[in-house]
Amino acid sequence: MKIDIQYRPAYSLAIVDLAAGESVQAESGAMVSMTGNIGIETAMKGGLLGAVKRKILGGESLFANTYTAEGSPGQITLAPSLPGDVQTLSLQGETMFIQSGSFLAGNPAIELDTQWGGARSFFGSEGLFLLRASGHGEVILSSYGAIHRVEIGAGLPYRVDTGHVVAFGSGLEFQVERVGGWKSTLLSGEGLVCTFRGSGPLYLQTRSTQAFLSWLIPRLGSRPGGGGGAGSGVLGNILRGD
Repeated sequence: MKIDIQYRPAYSLAIVDLAAGESVQAESGAMVSMTGNIGIETAMKGGLLGAVKRKILGGESLFANTYTAEGSPGQITLAPSLPGDVQTLSLQGETMFIQSGSFLAGNPAIELDTQWGGARSFFGSEGLFLLRASGHGEVILSSYGAIHRVEIGAGLPYRVDTGHVVAFGSGLEFQVERVGGWKSTLLSGEGLVCTFRGSGPLYLQTRSTQAFLSWLIPRLGSRPGGGGGAGSGVLGNILRGD
């Protein structure tokens, strides 16, 4: 499997070249294009219980698609639903924890499971569970905004806004904490942060979907003096092409 990432970091596209008989597994809706000899098989990853567990607890698609080059080499292109970056990780027996929605595709040999993050991750708005990816092979991550890697070493803790975490290695532990006192937490606009300790890679996204929605939703209302509905406000402008 050869993976080439184009158009980084705003509108990234993963171009995956497969040898004859080789496969890649992708989240539902990730496929952009493919050659005519690519076969597709849709199944529940890990069986019914495993798939439901990933859907309900990890926020991932219930079904996963496996694309296979049949008879000769083939190519498939993949992209996330949001504008942003795509990056490939090559796992060599290690484990990575991935936030809900950031797993785009990977080698079918990679084992995906949900990992209990405790109430701390719930209060950090990242859901109760993270995806646990382990084994040997490639994993393709996606983000909202660009992906920024930080190598954490033993020493000072490293703090990240909860909405900017994409993935991290198993050598890191985290706690969700207030950015300061209650006044700073409520008035600074920073809210809660993940404090990481340990050693290993940490992948961040330069934009936050939560921050974007907080900016967008108040602007979806009506124009001054006008009525509400889909034809008004920012959403109406978008639909009309204004």
